[in-house]
Amino acid sequence: MAPPRNAPTAKVMAGIGLMVTATACFAILDTTVKVVGAVVSVLVAVWFRYVFHALAVSAIMLPLRGRSLLRTEHPRFQVLRGALLLSVSLMSFVAVQFMPVGEFTAIVMVTPLAVTLVAAAVLRERVSALRWVLVVGGFAGALMVVRPGGGVVGWASLFPLVMVFAYAWFQLLTARMARTEDPMTMHFYTGWVGALVASLLLPFVWTAIPDGRTLLQLCLIGLMGTVGHFLLILAFQRAPASTLSPYLYTQIAFAMFCGWVVYGHVPGGIELGGIALIVLCGASASWLTAREKLPVEPPEA
Repeated sequence: MAPPRNAPTAKVMAGIGLMVTATACFAILDTTVKVVGAVVSVLVAVWFRYVFHALAVSAIMLPLRGRSLLRTEHPRFQVLRGALLLSVSLMSFVAVQFMPVGEFTAIVMVTPLAVTLVAAAVLRERVSALRWVLVVGGFAGALMVVRPGGGVVGWASLFPLVMVFAYAWFQLLTARMARTEDPMTMHFYTGWVGALVASLLLPFVWTAIPDGRTLLQLCLIGLMGTVGHFLLILAFQRAPASTLSPYLYTQIAFAMFCGWVVYGHVPGGIELGGIALIVLCGASASWLTAREKLPVEPPEA
């Protein structure tokens, strides 16, 4: 019998397939948030997203892992990480109300470049000249998409960029914690921190859910967030992060498709140019990271 030469390739291909499916889940999530945000408070959508996440992870993993799932060396950092992701979710859920889903998703994909900028400015990490060119190019693409003074009005035009930098801090903290913490434990605490904090805020914004369709859409938000993150974990168990990271950008295509199906929106020429620049710079940065054999952290939704 011939040796299973194709086994590693098949495993990597499975990881890529899981990654692409996860990005489709995140695109559906963002599109549904935009739809639901027109009839209920954004915080209600955030609450459904995290409560669903927390309950689903607990129901699946606690019977399998028991108390070991709760074991962490840095409980304070777990809380901080969960709070950071909750703030990112709040900002992203608000931001998507003011701009098309595809363009919003493209700006989110600037996050790996923002991580480079924060690491250089705050952590004093050395950054090559080529990486600086990619960072500048990526943010230039983001400005082409947002176009302050264009289609997005007032403060909302810069709101997604603020969210990206908060996301960058989350990614840096995740990268440091991943050295000692179990990924599923981090996933567990992320859900419960978000659910508990959102529950404390919920009474101040709660309004009756208008109909069963809206309730189903809120549940879909929770389902897509939970399934998407679970698929990411499975993907990164099967293939290196440097291999998978370029496929994160398929989320832009899925988001543009969802925006066209639901709202009939097609990005203009300037926006498409900006999206292309973001993808080019982001994918090039991923290639550099793989070449330098550095860890690549996947963004979360």
